[in-house]
Amino acid sequence: MSPFTRSLTLFCGRIVTARAVRYHSSLTAELIENMDKKATWDRFYTESRSSSRTATFKNFEWFFGFDAVGDFIMPLLRTAPQPDGVRRVLDVGCGTSALGPCIFRHSPLPVHVTCADISPVAVRLMQEQIQAKAIQPHNLSSRLDFVELDCTQLRKHYGRSSVDLIVDKGTTDALLRSKEGRLKAGLLLKQCLKVLRHSGALLQFSDEDPDVRLLWLETEAHESADVGVQEVGELRGMSYYCYNVNPRVIV
Repeated sequence: MSPFTRSLTLFCGRIVTARAVRYHSSLTAELIENMDKKATWDRFYTESRSSSRTATFKNFEWFFGFDAVGDFIMPLLRTAPQPDGVRRVLDVGCGTSALGPCIFRHSPLPVHVTCADISPVAVRLMQEQIQAKAIQPHNLSSRLDFVELDCTQLRKHYGRSSVDLIVDKGTTDALLRSKEGRLKAGLLLKQCLKVLRHSGALLQFSDEDPDVRLLWLETEAHESADVGVQEVGELRGMSYYCYNVNPRVIV
């Protein structure tokens, strides 16, 4: 069982501790097999919220939180900004992670962070949470938005070469490990490359071995991007990686 699948199983177990084991197994099986489906994530976030023992909201992080990967993300925001001086950041498949809000809160330079997810349930939970907490940005010109969005169709919402940084923490992993998600994973990568500026970057955080992920990225990118990898480190006995994908300038 991969760390990604294990995290799903463990989280589902926490969700339904007071419910029947049969239901627990059903939810886990649905997640593992259908992580590319909107309905699956709507159910996941609905159950996670309704089954909480307290009214206190808690972000759920796939793999790890901002503290583990902030040093990979923040230096990339120092590159040349958009003409208006704002760096545009997109967190694809954000779920209820605090990653996007942390970028918004910690960036000393002005950023417009958009956290996008296919599940309106996750988007609503995060919107409610941000309104309740009134998180303040480091730079008063920064913005934070949560939007319902199918990230395999980014070009319907973003112009070409309009985004400086895209962060993908576990989203591509979920698609690749779904029964019918490999095509969508390829579409997501291609859409990211279309909306990224030439100086921009896509960061994929994953537990997948570099021998496998690098080959997949290079094959799907079709020589339209340069691909590299850095080790995030070992967490809870598992190795994690940051795959850096940069659009290649075609002369």
